Amino acid sequence: MAENTKIPSRYTITAALPYTNGPIHIGHLAGVYVPADIYARYLRLTGKDVLFVGGSDEHGVAISMKAKTEGVTPQQIIDKYHNLIKDSFEDFGITFDNYSRTSAEVHHKTASDFFKKLYGQDDFIEETTAQLYDGQAQQFLADRFVTGTCPKCGYGEAYGDQCENCGSSLNANDLIDPKSTLTGSVPTTKETRHWFLPLDRYEDFLRKYILEDHKHDWKPNVYGQCKSWIDGGLEPRAVTRDLDWGIPVPVEGAEGKVLYVWFDAPIGYISSTKEWAEREGRDWEPYWKDENTKLVHFIGKDNIVFHCVIFPSILKAHGDFILADNVPANEFLNLEGHKLSTSKNWAVWLHEYLEEFPDMQDVLRYTLTANAPETKDNDFTWKDFQAHNNNELVAIFGNFINRVVVLTHKYYDGMVPEPSDFSEIDTQTLEALRKFPETISSSLERYRFREASQELMNLARLGNKYLADEEPWKVVKEDEGRVKTIMFVALQIATGLAVLSEPFLPFTSAKLRSMLNLKSGTSTPLETGDDKLVRSSAVETSAPQGTGSVENVRSSAVETSWQLVAQSNPLLPAGHQINKAELLFRKIEDEEIEAQLDKLKATKKSNQIASEDHADYSEENKNLMPQKETISFEDFTKLDIRVGTILEAERMPKTDKLMILKVDTGLDTRTIVSGIAKSFTAEEIIGNQVTVLVNLAPRKLRGAESEGMILMTENANGKLVFMNPDEDGVENGETIN
Repeated sequence: MAENTKIPSRYTITAALPYTNGPIHIGHLAGVYVPADIYARYLRLTGKDVLFVGGSDEHGVAISMKAKTEGVTPQQIIDKYHNLIKDSFEDFGITFDNYSRTSAEVHHKTASDFFKKLYGQDDFIEETTAQLYDGQAQQFLADRFVTGTCPKCGYGEAYGDQCENCGSSLNANDLIDPKSTLTGSVPTTKETRHWFLPLDRYEDFLRKYILEDHKHDWKPNVYGQCKSWIDGGLEPRAVTRDLDWGIPVPVEGAEGKVLYVWFDAPIGYISSTKEWAEREGRDWEPYWKDENTKLVHFIGKDNIVFHCVIFPSILKAHGDFILADNVPANEFLNLEGHKLSTSKNWAVWLHEYLEEFPDMQDVLRYTLTANAPETKDNDFTWKDFQAHNNNELVAIFGNFINRVVVLTHKYYDGMVPEPSDFSEIDTQTLEALRKFPETISSSLERYRFREASQELMNLARLGNKYLADEEPWKVVKEDEGRVKTIMFVALQIATGLAVLSEPFLPFTSAKLRSMLNLKSGTSTPLETGDDKLVRSSAVETSAPQGTGSVENVRSSAVETSWQLVAQSNPLLPAGHQINKAELLFRKIEDEEIEAQLDKLKATKKSNQIASEDHADYSEENKNLMPQKETISFEDFTKLDIRVGTILEAERMPKTDKLMILKVDTGLDTRTIVSGIAKSFTAEEIIGNQVTVLVNLAPRKLRGAESEGMILMTENANGKLVFMNPDEDGVENGETIN
């Protein structure tokens, strides 16, 4: 463990900001949001002061490019996906105390203030460098929008900043055979001026912070990737970019430049905290500047270096912020044996899952936790999803609860019975129950969420085994007093499950608490001495912005005592009335799983057809000019294209290519100079109807003023051909729309 073993006064938990160019899928959930939410819920249940923040990452070239593709504004893109992501999180029960967005005014100001402070302290260096430039898109390429072959391991799909195969940090200019992901073209280099954070100045700090202080408590994948970066030699990293969408660089002489998204995005955690504090009337600074605060970043492995090397260096340069105590990054989750892909629609989208499996949030939470990619890439399959539900949640957890509640109503009209003497098995079972809080806590404190989820299921197994061994349905015929004790013990296990399942299965926990009649509030029938199973909390009674509903997600007026499960007092006292049984989980039928597999098969077939078509088309048309920069519909409507007739034609003197044409456009007769003399004689084109761009600005060519453009193309043999109107008898001047 790290040397600092002080008990924290509070916890600040962050979850990686999802990029608002698409919805959330199961890879995001498994890698970041489910483990972060489990941890936050657990800490709240143990009485800790917890702030769990997140938000949407809304800057960067991908946003502007998607906006151009869809013919809308970047603001429309981020609004669409921010709202979809935020709503999906709420419906899924991710309990952010605040979910913000980097387009918010508070974030723009916070990120700008960071830059200005570091700029004023001479923490940046200014350099003019040659960067990769996409001539088709007419813009510089951010690192993530260049792919090529890794110069260190030979992996063919490395990004411009990092190779996901070997984990090496890269420079886009070092890639072998680089290619723009925006247009597919080969980029050129072009000089531009930017500000850089000289990471090499922070090498000693990072070696102490990571390689010494956290050598033993950070996950091997996190520590190893950081060590590779540091040992490989730290170099200055740009904190500005040539883009038209983002936070403008707040210094003179930086027109047309914005803050690099990986400079401003992590600062989004701080601005989200400020937003929360403003709304709640709280002070944000202790959550980021008090050494007694424990800061934990939940991220995927592709974000390790940004959160562990670059962001800490920024905070260190600023001078008054705490650093992350841990960064428990997960590996990647695959889907049915293939890498998740947003562009290929190979994903299980959260918003679609919530529509197709209503009220089954906990089944997905449990499956993703039980199969979490904590130490290696793991695979999600629909059959495995079905098995986790039917064989564990239904057959073990749900079966135990149903038997306990049904039998309590059958024998005692729903009243917790008064136990008689405890047998050795009763005592052993209750003692085992009391150990589960510590066991599960130990796993969660070490960020082993998969292990913790299985310990929770072991508690349900304990209850099932106890009932199966003691057989109250048989014993009741000969020893009613003994059955009272059996049911009393079983109800204690059920109550323990209601408490300990909340971080993992919050919707199930709420339903179970309702069945057991664990009412919220300051006065309950569950008082045992000075303790209450449910005790009043100072937390506001309304759900914070960005969380799910109070009733179904988290009891914000009530804090359930995690520790009480470990105490010797009974959790449910004799005489307490419970409610009727209801099913916690339903069985998932084969037909439902086949429908999901069929959907994936259709996606795979569609991708295969598209890939084959693209390959065939590329082979057949490999000499075609690449697509030009995307234009908007408004740009297109400015073109005035009409039908015209060539009245006169003559070759321009002293040229082989140009021909001077007189064209009747219906509006007038005008001169157009066209480069067609190598393909046609003057005599053969007189009288031809042609398509003419009539509102092109006049242009002087060899002394002749050209007042438009004839639209032409090449046939398969490379010969120029006129783009004639399809129908006979089209009048000059008719527009082409």
